[in-house]
Amino acid sequence: MEGIGQFAPFILMFVVVYFFMIAPQMKRAKKEKKFAAELKRGDKVITKSGMHGKIVELNDKDNSCVIETMAGKLKFDRSAISMDMSAKLNAPQK
Repeated sequence: MEGIGQFAPFILMFVVVYFFMIAPQMKRAKKEKKFAAELKRGDKVITKSGMHGKIVELNDKDNSCVIETMAGKLKFDRSAISMDMSAKLNAPQK
């Protein structure tokens, strides 16, 4: 019984770290993966580097997309599209 008592603080610390750090991070990763899978032609998006554009082509083979910007068409990996900034861009204006 004394052996478990010695490890209780470590176990408790791991549980706290899991619920406050690891679980939310896994949930966010799952949301981002779903967002990238649901992208479609015509969606207005912002990349993580801040480039604005509209999706003109999606390629499931290499998980990329072609974005049309004012400078022309650029090919990006779907993971380069920012879920948060794109959601704000497409949110209805008040």
